[in-house]
Amino acid sequence: MDNLTLLSILGMGAIGLFFAIVLAVANEKFHVEEDPRVEALAGCLPGINCGACGYLSCHDYAQHLASGQEPIDKCKPGGESVQQALADILGVKATAVEKAFFVVHCAAGIDKRQKKALYKGVETCLGATLVQGGEGACVYGCLGLADCVKACEFNALSIKNGLPVFDHDKCVQCGKCAIACPRDLISREILEKDGKVTFVACSSKDKGPDTRKVCSVGCISCGICQKMTEGDFIVIDNCARRVPDKIKESDKKMIAVEKCPTKVIKQI
Repeated sequence: MDNLTLLSILGMGAIGLFFAIVLAVANEKFHVEEDPRVEALAGCLPGINCGACGYLSCHDYAQHLASGQEPIDKCKPGGESVQQALADILGVKATAVEKAFFVVHCAAGIDKRQKKALYKGVETCLGATLVQGGEGACVYGCLGLADCVKACEFNALSIKNGLPVFDHDKCVQCGKCAIACPRDLISREILEKDGKVTFVACSSKDKGPDTRKVCSVGCISCGICQKMTEGDFIVIDNCARRVPDKIKESDKKMIAVEKCPTKVIKQI
């Protein structure tokens, strides 16, 4: 080995040693001790990193909890038991957790859908939406290509007759299915006082006669549900919608379920 090569090796080694020392000193000088409660908080969380709280991981949420930047009720999958555990660590009061179901605002299965064309393309709802809105005549309804099912990491969704169906025992309420739906057909609805959810399985904004032309089970904006329940439902943009604060305590909602001419008001 000649002198030049040896000097090069020694020089590179010296440079590497220098930067290693600089990094070690910087790490020691700028090191920030993590709040010891973070690990305890993270240990209480489910650890599924579903993102329902708005953070990428349970540990991220735990850090923000420890710093007082977030409330303890943002972990939907954890429910009351997790919220109570977090409250005990942080020395705060736990609040009541409102139970909910995710529902699909479309009732038009394969046997009810009218087609305007034959879709040949990427087998995703988003892909179909970008190509003339898919093959269905209703531009508001479910496309049935299972983007919501693919987004669910807990096998809580399946496609039956072209519509997503929830297994509520498996659903952790992370909301990824709702985010994945390009037509915003999935929503989280708070349970009513009888432990059920009454909702409108339609999202059409077309006028009643136009909806009738393409779907036999869509909302025709007749307003019967609104009138007969004295406001448990309200018609907005030609489609009935539940009024959460009112229907939660209502005893009249079943009138809407029974009297709806297209049976688009469902209860689970």
